[in-house]
Amino acid sequence: MRIINYYFWIVAIANIIIDMVTKRAIVSYLQIERTSLPIIPNVFHFTYIRNYGAAFSMLEGQPWLGWLSLIVSAILVAIGIFRNFHSIWEQVGLGAILAGAAGNGIDRLFFGGSVVDFIDLRIINFAIFNWADISINVGIVCLLIHSFTDRTHRSNSR
Repeated sequence: MRIINYYFWIVAIANIIIDMVTKRAIVSYLQIERTSLPIIPNVFHFTYIRNYGAAFSMLEGQPWLGWLSLIVSAILVAIGIFRNFHSIWEQVGLGAILAGAAGNGIDRLFFGGSVVDFIDLRIINFAIFNWADISINVGIVCLLIHSFTDRTHRSNSR
């Protein structure tokens, strides 16, 4: 039996594990919310916060956010099982998005209705985020690359 979408599954599983391990490590090490550990002072810190909303704390306090993340995850798992992706960019992109949605969904449903955020890029004064957020954004970039390369491939084959 051949596993289809090999890269999809590897990327999804690896990124879910990285997300869960990093979040639990931050909670365990820093313990108190708003505690910050400077890695490069005033540039890059690990700062433990809980986000009760979606991106940038939008929709704060909405209990359905966790379920939405897991529904998206379930749909992506089903797509990964039943559809054979032809592009590595598509596999990596959807696998990364699955990991991000699942990682944040697991946090919301099983760890108090919030997401642990900890990556604090102070040099650009950006919102604090986590590995799942990185995963989702990398996934979107991969899907954009797939979209452009697939379109180029289709137009050249005519």
